[in-house]
Amino acid sequence: MSEVREKAILAKETTPLLGQLTTAQKNKALALMADALISETASIIAANEEDLQRGKTNGLTSSLLDRLSLNAPRIAAIAEGLREIIQLDDPIGDELEKFARPNGLLVRKVRVPLGLIGIIYEARPNVTVDAAGLCLKSGNAVLLRGGSDALSSNKRIIEVLHGALVQSDIPVNALQLVSNPDRASVDEMLKLNGILDVVIPRGGHSLIQNVIKNATVPVIETGAGVCHTYADNQADPVKALKIALNAKVQRPSVCNSMETLLLQRGFAEQHLRSIADAFIMANVELRGCALSQQLVPEMKAASDVDWSTEYNDYILNVKVVADLDEAIAHIRRYGTMHSECIVTENEANAQRFMQETDAAAVYHNASTRFTDGFEFGFGAEIGISTQKLHARGPMGLPALTSTKYYVQGNGQIRQ
Repeated sequence: MSEVREKAILAKETTPLLGQLTTAQKNKALALMADALISETASIIAANEEDLQRGKTNGLTSSLLDRLSLNAPRIAAIAEGLREIIQLDDPIGDELEKFARPNGLLVRKVRVPLGLIGIIYEARPNVTVDAAGLCLKSGNAVLLRGGSDALSSNKRIIEVLHGALVQSDIPVNALQLVSNPDRASVDEMLKLNGILDVVIPRGGHSLIQNVIKNATVPVIETGAGVCHTYADNQADPVKALKIALNAKVQRPSVCNSMETLLLQRGFAEQHLRSIADAFIMANVELRGCALSQQLVPEMKAASDVDWSTEYNDYILNVKVVADLDEAIAHIRRYGTMHSECIVTENEANAQRFMQETDAAAVYHNASTRFTDGFEFGFGAEIGISTQKLHARGPMGLPALTSTKYYVQGNGQIRQ
C-alpha cells in the first residue's frame, strides 16, 4: 500500500472519534501543540535551515525564501495562532435552524465536521500548523502534503505536534503528513474517493489548476491572487500612496498583495511620478502601459502576460485607465476574484466598484493585505476561497464544517 493511501486510511479511521470530542478536549490539544512548538523552536529552526540551504542551491527567489524561512519570532507567532484558535467558538454542534412540520416532525439543522480534509500546499511551513489547528478544532482529520521545498521543516513540525497529541484526547493518526515529494503523491491524493472528503489546494496558479483539473474528490478552490488597487480622480493622493505601498511592499510574497495599480488618467497625470518614485525607493520594479511609460520614462513595458501574472515579488504593473468602467473591465479580464480595492472620496464610485467587481473581498480606502483570517477575526485561516460554493473569502472554522439534519418524530409515517 502506498504512503498516501495508508496515511489517509489511518486518518479517516479517527473521524468518528473526532466528531465526539468536546471543545475542552480539542482546546487542550491545541494548547499542548502551541507549547511544544515553543519548546522545540531550536530543532524546528535547524530543520528549516536545511530547507533554506537546499532552496538557495536550487535558485529559489528571495521572496520564496522569505515564505519558507522560520525564526523564533515567526514560530512564536505560529504558536500564538493556535492559541487564538482556542479562543474561537467551536462550530461543531451549532444549531443553524430549528422548525416543526405540520405532521409533528421536529427538524434541526446542525453543523458537523467535513471528515478527512486533504491540504496540498507549497513552501510556507506555517500552513502545516494553521491547517492542523483549524482542522482539529473543527473536528476534522487532516492529510497534509506540503511542497518539497519545506519538507524538512514540515516533517519536524509534524513530529513536534504528534508528540503533543500523545498527551491529549486527539488521536495522533488524525494528523498526517505525506513525506513523498514526488508529484505522483499529489495525483494519488486527488483520487482518494471514499476516503478523502475534500481537498483544499493552497499555492500558485499551476498547483491550484492541477488540483481543479485532475481531482475526482470534491475541491474547495483557493485562488491565486492577481489583486488590483484602483485610484480614481477623486482619490486622496496621500491615502492612495499609503494604501498602494502597503498592498505591494508590506509582504509581496503573499496572495493578497497587489500586483497591478490602476490609475484614472487625471490622477495619474498629477501623481504617478511621485508614486513611482516611492515604489522605486522601495526597490519595486515597475512595468506599465504606454501612457504610464510616458509619465515615468524609466518604467518597463508591461505585456499581456504581465497583467495576469501573480508575481509574489517586488514587481508591480501600472495601468492608466479612462474611468471606472475601464478599471472594472480590466479587473474582470485579469483578476482572479481574490481581493480588489478602490481608493476614492466619491461614495457613489466606491459603491459601484464594490457592487460590480466580482471578488471574494472588495475594499474601499483600505489595503488588500487585510484579506486574511486573522485580520477578519477568524483565527488562522485554511485559505482564501475564490469560488462561490460552500465557502468564499478567508476560510475559518465554520468553512470546515458541513451540516446534518436531525429529525425527531413520534411514530410518523409518510402517507
